[in-house]
Amino acid sequence: MMNAVTVSPKYQIVIPKEIRARLAIKPGQKFTAMIWDGQLTFVPQTSLSELRGMCADLKNDFVRDRSDLEKDVY
Repeated sequence: MMNAVTVSPKYQIVIPKEIRARLAIKPGQKFTAMIWDGQLTFVPQTSLSELRGMCADLKNDFVRDRSDLEKDVY
């Protein structure tokens, strides 16, 4: 998908409709602009409330090393 955008005199760009629809971008949504590997990248900002429960099904029985096995965690 290639969509050309133009930077306005106020340094604004318009995200093409096809991209907005595909990524479900909403008016007022906030993004972090950053340079990643020499390219301009926009990363959606996510609130903590939106992340709640995201890791609920992950296992937490990870052991880093033997000292973790020897510790009494109770």
